Amino acid sequence: MEKRTLTLQPSEAVIVQAAANIYAAYISTGNVTKGTEKQWMQQSIDEALWIGLRADDMIVSDHEMG
Repeated sequence: MEKRTLTLQPSEAVIVQAAANIYAAYISTGNVTKGTEKQWMQQSIDEALWIGLRADDMIVSDHEMG
């Protein structure tokens, strides 16, 4: 089996962590059942990305001030 590597940018890693947290919440509340894992994982990623984009729109960091 070929070894794969994954290199994420810091902002991508934050979205992955948020998606994992959201997915874990879905699992712990019983939403994720056998055969629905991919659907809930996609939902988690979509929601994490939406949160990230909304935060980026609303928050002006020191690096963005010019």
